[in-house]
Amino acid sequence: MCTFVEQMTKINITMKQFFFIILAFSFSLIYSKDKTPKSYDDYRKKYENYGENDGRAFENLNLFIQKAKNEKKYPELFQGYRDAVFYAKSRDKKIQYADSCLDAAYKSANDDRISFAYIQKGSIYYANYKKYKPALDEYIMAYKYAKNTSDMYLKYKIYYHLGVVKNYLGYHEEALELFKNCLNHFEAETNDKTQHQFKIFNNQKGYLNSLHQMIVCYRNMGDMKSIDSLIDIGLLKTFNNKDFLQERSYFLKSKGLSEFNNNRYLSAINDLDESARLMKDDFAWLSVDYFFIGKSYLALNKQDLAISNFKKIDSIFNKHEFILPELRENYEFLINHYKTQKDKEKQLYYTTQLLKADSIISRDFAYLSSKIHREYDTNTLMEEKGKLQTANTWGGFLIAFLVITAGILSYILLKRHKKEKSSLDNYRVLQQKLRTHNYVSATDSNTVAPPIAQTETNEDKKTHITEAIKQDLLQKLKKFEDKKQFTQKGLTIQKLAVQLDTNSNYLSNVINEQKGMNFNRYLGDLRIRHITTLLFEKNMYLNYTIDSLAKECGIASRQNFSDLFHEINGIRPTDFIRKRKKEIDDDDGNSSSLGNISGLFSKN
Repeated sequence: MCTFVEQMTKINITMKQFFFIILAFSFSLIYSKDKTPKSYDDYRKKYENYGENDGRAFENLNLFIQKAKNEKKYPELFQGYRDAVFYAKSRDKKIQYADSCLDAAYKSANDDRISFAYIQKGSIYYANYKKYKPALDEYIMAYKYAKNTSDMYLKYKIYYHLGVVKNYLGYHEEALELFKNCLNHFEAETNDKTQHQFKIFNNQKGYLNSLHQMIVCYRNMGDMKSIDSLIDIGLLKTFNNKDFLQERSYFLKSKGLSEFNNNRYLSAINDLDESARLMKDDFAWLSVDYFFIGKSYLALNKQDLAISNFKKIDSIFNKHEFILPELRENYEFLINHYKTQKDKEKQLYYTTQLLKADSIISRDFAYLSSKIHREYDTNTLMEEKGKLQTANTWGGFLIAFLVITAGILSYILLKRHKKEKSSLDNYRVLQQKLRTHNYVSATDSNTVAPPIAQTETNEDKKTHITEAIKQDLLQKLKKFEDKKQFTQKGLTIQKLAVQLDTNSNYLSNVINEQKGMNFNRYLGDLRIRHITTLLFEKNMYLNYTIDSLAKECGIASRQNFSDLFHEINGIRPTDFIRKRKKEIDDDDGNSSSLGNISGLFSKN
């Protein structure tokens, strides 16, 4: 039997173990309680250091979103879905979360949040889908909701995205101005060290992307002198910085293109290879990397390596159904390569791909499609495709097919010859008018009529007042024409009526009766004849782009400008400029030859 002392000792040990267990359990509860997130900040701290597209964030992010849903805290729910867009891996998930974010923003009844949600959705359309039209729709909605915002970061983010779309649609000068303003704003904000580190990071990112888009604008405008210094700034600011690897890839891509333009093909390949290695999800710019790597290899007579890179672009095109207009030439290289190899099957495949690319370019880049130089026009490609299909399937009809093809080609050549001859004839007629100063506006033949003597009856007095108004307006219109005020951009009949101190009904009647045309035709006639005279008399205008010429005379759309120029002059502006330049070159050549002959005869 145990003694009393032994029994008490056992009881003491048991009690000590019991108290130790209770104490350990209490500490574990306290420790567990401290580690259990209860606030929104606690949840965010557990995932905010993950990188973009890192799905591990959703372990705590889903708890954050669920908490906001249960509590109906819409500002927090907006933040949760905004974070979800950042961490989601697939573009389809990103667009779903963007829709949820927009819904939460509306429920929060805050214009800034609504504006940001629209920007976010537009950015996904642009960056992940390369669908520029829906992206632009979202950016415009963001702009509407941000009109009264005091959040300057939000406002300049909208300007940036609008600039991106404008640049892709061909409005490079307008886009450049937006990017310059963005660059200045983001740079100033980056230097403000009193801001939170996340805001500084966002402004740094905005600065670098604005800098890259400026480079793209200058390249599209053909201004290569302004590019190199900007590339150096971008490479310096992204050097050895893991946070901006994507941005660095853009500047390496720009450096590679610059090297290519300077015929330094090995350097171009090195820079573009490095850019492609760092490029993450931007398949559009990745295609540009592959395209110019391929062209560099072509210049170095390494055909196989060139074709290998051109095929990578086709793989991207098949996956995303997207191609930049400047990469259209990629398929021309592939078609010609397999034509040389006499591989009709692959020639047919890449011809079909080019037709598909043209269809997508026309759909997504309607404003740009007319500007793209096409060595393979759609009709020719259709004929080529038909020829290849027939050759592969009905080899026995080859001779008949060749005869038909020859007939079609002859018809095309004849049609082109007639078109060129008509264009040349119209140019000569226009040239003669310009040389003899007989190129007058259709409005010039309608001079101001002298006032008609009136009797003093009431009816006649009323007519006399109408005639007086008419004469006054004609005098004002004469000054308006002489001072070239018709070059004002966005001029409407209502605006002009205010400028002439009258109303639009009076002005419309006078123009219709005295000028023999409606206001829009009157304005267009003045503008086109003005710019045509400048093109003929001042050589500097021959180097202007069609965009710049349109703006010079006040017409907003280059397509409207080109169509109106053709309607009035019987020739497209591009054809007029080409022929005028040739005329000047020929005159200079003749003058030079005469000078040389004169010099020869003057020697002893």
